[in-house]
Amino acid sequence: MASRTAGSLTWRIVDPLTSLAPLRPHRLSALCSRQCSSKQAPRQDKKPKRSPFRPAPSSTHDWIGPPNPLSNLRPIVYHIPENETELEKRLRHLRQETEDWNHDFWTKQNITFSKEKEAFIISQLKAKGLTVRDEQGRRRSLNSEEMAVFYKSFLDKNRIRHANYNNEWYRRNFTITLLMARVALNNMWKTVTNRHSGKNNSTPPT
Repeated sequence: MASRTAGSLTWRIVDPLTSLAPLRPHRLSALCSRQCSSKQAPRQDKKPKRSPFRPAPSSTHDWIGPPNPLSNLRPIVYHIPENETELEKRLRHLRQETEDWNHDFWTKQNITFSKEKEAFIISQLKAKGLTVRDEQGRRRSLNSEEMAVFYKSFLDKNRIRHANYNNEWYRRNFTITLLMARVALNNMWKTVTNRHSGKNNSTPPT
């Protein structure tokens, strides 16, 4: 699979094998967040929106956008093959729906993580009699041992939610894999049938 960049978007050329690559599982980290860094996701209470620019689906390649600032996932616009069959359409819709579902989950997860992390840091600094910023205006922080308390608490509190996410993730990918296998078999059968028909048509009458 080849890929190229156009502006802030990347497109990948589709071939019969790579276009059917399954969605890659996203493992939950010890912090239970795709953020997993010192940077905080923007705090927004209203439902986050993706980039207003979404290119029209192509017949030859998928569009892959830059990482979303909230979910940290790259949005994808899947290509629509020429003469798309009902089975291929079902597969494309399920992949797109799964990608959107994954984006929504990690957006909410990262926002919750950031808010609770911020509240924990402020409460710990307050317990020490410290303000959020020092005399020079620099933001105070906690050491790794202190933050480990929050990470473990966040993990324990969201354990069931993460387990449900994993179960749904693998259920969706199992269905997608089955559909991809059916599409691949149909395409293979179509190729064999077309070749056989072509040989019969080219055979001179006896």
